[in-house]
Amino acid sequence: MAKVHEVLAAGPTLSFELWPPRDEQRFARVLGELAGLRPHFVSVTYGAAGSTRDRTHDLVTDLLAASLVPVAHLCCAAHRRHELVDLVERYRREGVENILALRGDPPLNSSGALPAGELRYAVELVELVRAVGDFSVGVAAHPEGHPDSRGALEADLDRAATKLAVADYAITQFFFRVEDYLRLVEGLAARGVDKPVVPGIMPIDRVGQIARMAEMSGTTFPPRLASRLEAVRDDPDEVRRIGIDVATELAQKLQAEDVPGLHFYTMNRSASVLAVCANLGLGPT
Repeated sequence: MAKVHEVLAAGPTLSFELWPPRDEQRFARVLGELAGLRPHFVSVTYGAAGSTRDRTHDLVTDLLAASLVPVAHLCCAAHRRHELVDLVERYRREGVENILALRGDPPLNSSGALPAGELRYAVELVELVRAVGDFSVGVAAHPEGHPDSRGALEADLDRAATKLAVADYAITQFFFRVEDYLRLVEGLAARGVDKPVVPGIMPIDRVGQIARMAEMSGTTFPPRLASRLEAVRDDPDEVRRIGIDVATELAQKLQAEDVPGLHFYTMNRSASVLAVCANLGLGPT
C-alpha cells in the first residue's frame, strides 16, 4: 500500500476516478483495461448523503485486494460524527491509507439543499480523519470556484488554502481551460500553500451528460466547444473523437506546466481515457 502524498512527491502521477458500479460484469472489463495503465491511485466516489456508503467501501477494499491504491471518498454532509469515525476506523483496520475528505453535494433531483450533518465543512472532516489514524488525506479544489461561492473567487481561494493547510494534497474538479487551473495554483501559492494540486480531466463522450455536469459543478463549458459538439450530437463516434482531442490537448498543456499528475474522471468508461493516455504516452511501455 502507498500513501498518495508520498507517491506525488516521487514524480508525476496518473490516476482515475471510479463509481461504485451497477453493472458488475461491464465494470470488471473497464477496471481491467484501466488497471493495465498501472495508475498510481484510483479514487472511489461516495454518493450524495451517503447513498453508496457500503458499495463505496466494498469497491475500495476490492481495489486494495487487487493491489491497486484506492482513495476512499468520504463526505460529511448528512452524517453524525460517530458515523464518520466508525467509517474511518473501519478503513484503518482494513489497511486503507488514503481518504479524500469532502463536504458533499445535495442528492440529484433534490431541492438543492444540502442534508444537515454534524460537521459543516470539509476541513473539519480532514481534522477528524487525522485524529483517527495516519492517513494521507486529500481535498477537492475548484479552478473556477465552488458553485456555492457565487463568483467570489478570492474568498473561495481562502477556503481552499485553509483546507490545504491541514490536508496533504488536492484534486480539482474537471475544467476545460488551463488558465483556470494556473490561476488556482497561483492564488494558493500567494497564500503560502505549496501542496500538490492534481488537475482533473473529464474526456467528453456524451454531450448532454457533460453539459449537465459542468453546470452542476460550476465549470465553464466553452461556447466554441459546445457548438462544435452540438453540430455532431447525433454521431457518437465523432463526439468521442472530439472529446479525446480536447482532453489530450488540455493534458499536454498541463504537462508543459509541470503539474504533479493527471486525474481522469472516467464515468466508469474506459475507451476515451485509454485513447487520451495513448496519445500522451502514459501507461506501461
